[in-house]
Amino acid sequence: MRKAWRIAGWTALVLVAALGYASYRVVWGKPFTLNMLANRQALEFLMRNPEMFTAVGLTDGSIFDHHSDQLAPYTLRQRDEDYAQLARFLAQVREFDRATLSRQDQITYDILVDQYETGLAFKRFAWLQGDELYPVSPMFGVEVELPSFMQTTHVVSNDKTARNYVKRLAAMGNKLDEVTAAMQRQAREGVVLPPALLERSLTVIHDTVSSQPADNPLVTTFVTRMNRVKSLDSARRQELEKAAIQAVSSQIYPAYARMSAALEALRPAAATQGAGVARLPDGAAYYALELRQNTTTDYTPEQVHALGLSEVARITREMDQLLAAEGLTAGSVGERMAALGKDPRFLLPNDDAGRKQALERYQQILDEVAARMPEYFRTLPAKRLTVERVPTSQEKGTSGAYYQQAAMDGSRPGIFFANLRDLSEVPTWSMKTLAYHEGIPGHHLQISTALGLVGLPLIRQQTLYTAYAEGWALYAEQLAAEIGMYKDDPWGNLGRLQMELLRAARLVVDTGIHAQGWTREQAISYMVATTGQAQGEVTSEVERYMAMPGQACAYKVGELKILELRAKAQAALGPKFNLKDFHGVILENGGVPLTLLEQLVDEWIARTRGAP
Repeated sequence: MRKAWRIAGWTALVLVAALGYASYRVVWGKPFTLNMLANRQALEFLMRNPEMFTAVGLTDGSIFDHHSDQLAPYTLRQRDEDYAQLARFLAQVREFDRATLSRQDQITYDILVDQYETGLAFKRFAWLQGDELYPVSPMFGVEVELPSFMQTTHVVSNDKTARNYVKRLAAMGNKLDEVTAAMQRQAREGVVLPPALLERSLTVIHDTVSSQPADNPLVTTFVTRMNRVKSLDSARRQELEKAAIQAVSSQIYPAYARMSAALEALRPAAATQGAGVARLPDGAAYYALELRQNTTTDYTPEQVHALGLSEVARITREMDQLLAAEGLTAGSVGERMAALGKDPRFLLPNDDAGRKQALERYQQILDEVAARMPEYFRTLPAKRLTVERVPTSQEKGTSGAYYQQAAMDGSRPGIFFANLRDLSEVPTWSMKTLAYHEGIPGHHLQISTALGLVGLPLIRQQTLYTAYAEGWALYAEQLAAEIGMYKDDPWGNLGRLQMELLRAARLVVDTGIHAQGWTREQAISYMVATTGQAQGEVTSEVERYMAMPGQACAYKVGELKILELRAKAQAALGPKFNLKDFHGVILENGGVPLTLLEQLVDEWIARTRGAP
């Protein structure tokens, strides 16, 4: 029944989207509501962005699927049409009188306005072409994200979705060429990758095309998934596999070769580039906007930097005390944690057997914490969260773990992806915190709750705000400690604090690179000394900040706001404070900016105070 209702609801949305907005000021005898507008705009946006449509997971492989054989263009025309669409959407929202809307509709109104105004603010930077600062980069570039999307997000469940996979493979070559052209255009306007990002991008591309086409993960993972589809017979699977190999050989590999050659040609220009965006045209304004968008605050780079230094000092003191309690007193906190990271007691074998153990341990951690969640939350994920390895072809440029949300149509579950490229980077005392952050009670619980919200438009069910989502995940790490998940596990608790220290150091380093002129080497040195993490791991972190300014600042800013709001509610409500209800306020309104989150908590405090 629920699945049928969902399909019927989206059928209605497709019909609304297919007809003009003006024609639907009245729909089926009822006024056109803000929710209807929000859903119509979301669907129209998704139709222009078919990869995102697939990621959200609506109607893949059904009769309403007219997107999953396509890839969005990466052109100036697409960019300019995106800006025009945002402006039109904003004008449509403002036709509504906010004062006459219900409280939930007012929240939707504020989110829509915020999203569209922020998107349009980036129009100022003519050198931008997509959502990425650099079209090509080793972690967030299209040349990395696109293969990952194909391997982990495009669903292969029947003949149509398998056929569409092959069509998308064939379209990848053209899109990669568009990305290369965008990179070259940026270079002509003075925006070139820093040398470290350029060299690592070349390495990632080399690794992507190093195998024979038939052995490329774009083919091998496709074959594995086809083998699970009972409706595909052997002959059909072989036919589709052959077509996939041909697409990789004739379209994808040549496009990567052209991209690699273009990167090589930019080496002299890259050699003069610094690490931060201040060197770019209007770079200081660009960073200020990225910082504001990611933190949903008006904090200046100077304020964020000072906050980071304060948090680094506080967490370092706490870690020093815990290390001393375990008999580790020699050297700085960073030095002691670095030694602990090499302690063989906490390292799994760096082979396939060790990787199997790691996946099993992550699953055990998640299952144990999931069993405790009914004590603290009103709404819980319906399905068990499972663990998978990050695709080996993507490991070098990817973080230690990430979460991929479930498809809304149920065709793809939520998955915790663990990066097992080098188990010497994954001491067992670090595993709990990573699982709690990416999984439960972190991203999986938060996103699953949002996807299950009833009566809210699609945009309210999506992860829009980094400070909210990552702030929650960092809060979840501390919550796990508060409910006893680190009881009798001082090493695991040190792992938690090291990760919190990393997030505090990010505030210092991100602002240092982009607002204070820090070099890449200066940032790496500071983070290694402060956190004790391995240099290779820290290098990937720093290069991530170089490629995505401001994003790393969202974690700590968001966490501190949620903790501040909880303390405020506890002080105001005393015995009336209920943690389940507080979590409900935070999670059951979907993702919101931190300023709006504070309003929602204040309103809840006022209602609870007035209740008998």
